[in-house]
Amino acid sequence: MAENRTLLITLTGRDRPGVTSRLFTTLAAFPVTVADVEQVVIRGRLVLGVLVAYDAATDLGVLWSTVEELADDLEMEVELSTGGKEERLRRGRLHVTVLGSPLLPAAMAGIAGRIAASGANIDRIHRLSAYPITSIDLAVSGADPDLLRAELAAEAAAQRVDVAVQRSGLHRRAKRLIVMDVDSTLIQGEVIELLAKHAGCLDEVEKVTAAAMRGELDFEQSLRERVALLAGLPESALDKVREEVVLTPGARTLVRTLKRLDYKFAIVSGGFTQITDHLVADLGIDYSAANTLEIVDGRLTGKVVGAVVDRPGKAEALRRFAAEAGIPIAQTVAIGDGANDLDMIAAAGLGIAFNAKPVVREAADTALNVPYLDAILYFLGIPRDEIDAADAEDATAR
Repeated sequence: MAENRTLLITLTGRDRPGVTSRLFTTLAAFPVTVADVEQVVIRGRLVLGVLVAYDAATDLGVLWSTVEELADDLEMEVELSTGGKEERLRRGRLHVTVLGSPLLPAAMAGIAGRIAASGANIDRIHRLSAYPITSIDLAVSGADPDLLRAELAAEAAAQRVDVAVQRSGLHRRAKRLIVMDVDSTLIQGEVIELLAKHAGCLDEVEKVTAAAMRGELDFEQSLRERVALLAGLPESALDKVREEVVLTPGARTLVRTLKRLDYKFAIVSGGFTQITDHLVADLGIDYSAANTLEIVDGRLTGKVVGAVVDRPGKAEALRRFAAEAGIPIAQTVAIGDGANDLDMIAAAGLGIAFNAKPVVREAADTALNVPYLDAILYFLGIPRDEIDAADAEDATAR
């Protein structure tokens, strides 16, 4: 068949079983081929678009009237439009993921406007989640990723939403190692501050921690300074702190979902193995690196054992874990919030700043500023309904 013309058929109306089947059964009586299909249901209303190619042997008038009769029978609206020979269908070279809580029309208008102004086109849009935040994924073609990322970062800040720009295709789906900071990322708060509270030096430790996370102090120096203040604290305080640690909302869902998909998961912390080892066992984490507090005669000495896991150390741990897992660096994701995460975020295939300090947000590939850690799944293209369905299946199996 010489496919030199196309017909776009769009059916709109109340969704119910059989609509798609009846349209294709009707089209099967004509010498046409299917070029593209799109279908979406929003609040019970179906929009079904079918692009078919036809040639001179096709009686377009009869096809047209037959489809209109079908639409009348289905009590749906139909729109038909013809066109010339289609060029190779444009696929989304980039994925633009927009997250908001709430997601307002002005934000979508701003994002779409920036995409159009860059000369790019939005090819497809679908929703990834409706709760606890709304996330929308746009397939975009014809854009320079670096320029578009900069434009959308500015718009995201103005609209108070989060936006990620990533290459589409297998590249997006191939990130197989997740490496995450612990304090104020995987868990809420800072472990050393919980220890300092028991040691009676919280105010002093908080000030040093804040300066270190902003990048104003050398991390190793600041860590040793803070740990020295804990000298004499009984070892039993570590047991109390383990009980006080609270996971960030969505942390279990994030780890559980990615483990289902055979991702490897690692934590890299400037904190302490006496706490992270418990998290590894609890969550089923594959790799971990952290500092170890020295304990003598049941009390903290105010020192750490061995080399400190600092900013360069975190990046080195990412590379080491990737090598052990046989995963290319390009297929890694690093997530953190403080200045000591910067090298790790820069080294990874995708660097995500999670409720991070300004210096980290500016350096990362994308920033997430909602309190739910599992929102990272949407950046990886994993929709909420699939997450919930897998959880439901597991619950039924148990």
